Amino acid sequence: MVPEPRSAYALQFFLLAAMLLALAAGLSIFLIDRLPSDSTTQPNRFSLAFSVSTCLLLTGSGCMSLAVRAVRFERQRSFRRWLKLALTAGTLFVAVQTYALTCLIRRQPAEEVETGAAAFVAVFAALHGMHFVIAMLFLSYVTVQAMADRYDHEYFWGVTICAWFWHALGVAWLAILFVMLLARYFC
Repeated sequence: MVPEPRSAYALQFFLLAAMLLALAAGLSIFLIDRLPSDSTTQPNRFSLAFSVSTCLLLTGSGCMSLAVRAVRFERQRSFRRWLKLALTAGTLFVAVQTYALTCLIRRQPAEEVETGAAAFVAVFAALHGMHFVIAMLFLSYVTVQAMADRYDHEYFWGVTICAWFWHALGVAWLAILFVMLLARYFC
């Protein structure tokens, strides 16, 4: 069997990443349109959307751990399934997080836009979101390579690094949530 040229993998990666980001953008636009934020509530109020996105992030982290475990024991079918579930959780995370950030920004009083605690939290959450998009690109690449049988029980370093990156973003998100809760109670 002749392996596919590298350009075919690059095209698959591009199409997968573009599709997932477009799906996340479309879903976030739908959420913003259908579930408008209430501008009369407190600017530092913890949104239900942040709870949902946290659950999605933790779900994706668990899926990545299970994907690493599956590839270590040469369970290719299970490995690919966990990667796809992690991609799904990540795409939903980006969509819900975008909606939650939009709500957080819209709730800020005009006089606190530059110096308020909500603005501080929004900046850190947006930076986290940008890093998470990079993690999604990394996971898309790993998934394309997994579908081409590039990983097995002897070589799965890329999957492990991708999982570590996801876990590190999860820890960073929990720190941001802690700051969000502090801002709610002390500001």
